[in-house]
Amino acid sequence: MDTILVTGGTGYIGSHTVVELINEGYRVVIADNLSNSDIGVLDGIEAITGVRPGFEKIDLCDGTALREFSLRHSEIKAVIHFAASKAVGESVEEPLLYYRNNLVSLMNLLEEMQQRSVSNLVFSSSCTVYGQPDKLPVTESAPVKKAESPYGNTKKISEDIISDCIKSNSSLKSISLRYFNPIGAHPSALIGELPRGVPDNLVPFITQTASGLRKELKVFGNDYNTPDGSCIRDYINVTDLARAHVVAIKRLLENKSRENYEVFNLGTGRGVSVLEMIRTFEKVNSLKLNYSITSRRPGDIEQVWADTTLANRELGWKAESNLEETLVSAWKWEQNYRNKQK
Repeated sequence: MDTILVTGGTGYIGSHTVVELINEGYRVVIADNLSNSDIGVLDGIEAITGVRPGFEKIDLCDGTALREFSLRHSEIKAVIHFAASKAVGESVEEPLLYYRNNLVSLMNLLEEMQQRSVSNLVFSSSCTVYGQPDKLPVTESAPVKKAESPYGNTKKISEDIISDCIKSNSSLKSISLRYFNPIGAHPSALIGELPRGVPDNLVPFITQTASGLRKELKVFGNDYNTPDGSCIRDYINVTDLARAHVVAIKRLLENKSRENYEVFNLGTGRGVSVLEMIRTFEKVNSLKLNYSITSRRPGDIEQVWADTTLANRELGWKAESNLEETLVSAWKWEQNYRNKQK
């Protein structure tokens, strides 16, 4: 079976995708600098699948190190590129960090792929490229707007870089998957979302507040033009999201893509507010959260959710998990992880 390079493969979405790839019979090699993940994730992957993926600690911004890595792994047939800094709030505070890390790593990777004649790339993109859409739900044909954050801008620029490289090299094929908001954990509770420091995303902050690690959950704004005043997002189960990457890789390797560059939205098609998320988490896990309302956060948009018709039709993929079971999995993972730390 073909070997897939997964950059950022010990991260949240990367690790779940590695599990799904192994379950489908692929050989996996992970390249990760462990800047926002833990080497122990490999143990979780092995416990779930019975297979320990190949791993090398490498910073993709180091062109020489990447070149040496690619020479050691000439068997790679396709790449799934997750490795990137990903916190919206942090990107507003440290834009140069985000531009350097997210763009240089991609350019180095594309250069190596062309040098080694690796033709297939699945790119981890984001719904942030749409900004605040004019119409909801948002389709892939919606205009890409000026980004609300440096993080979002790196995703837009990355897509442009990939598209331009494909125009100059007809042997290169890529699928950009525009995620909405991944949440939850593997049903085994052996891998899940584990941000370093204070979480930037909603659900890990919820679970860490529930576990007592955080004193209080802050809701950033209740004066948006939404039914309850809080922001609305499309929250997708991380395992459902991971499965889409396997489908995308198969599509590229089997030459089934309609064009050399394709883009698909990955979401559930349903918008959920921050306050609705809190209430649902409390209900399904039978607990109460300590939370308060605070001012809006720079870089946040008001509301967005996906039209997934294209991914459903072309990829034969659909999000299957409901919000309730996803939030149960998130809390199960948090409890399991904290118990291990005691």
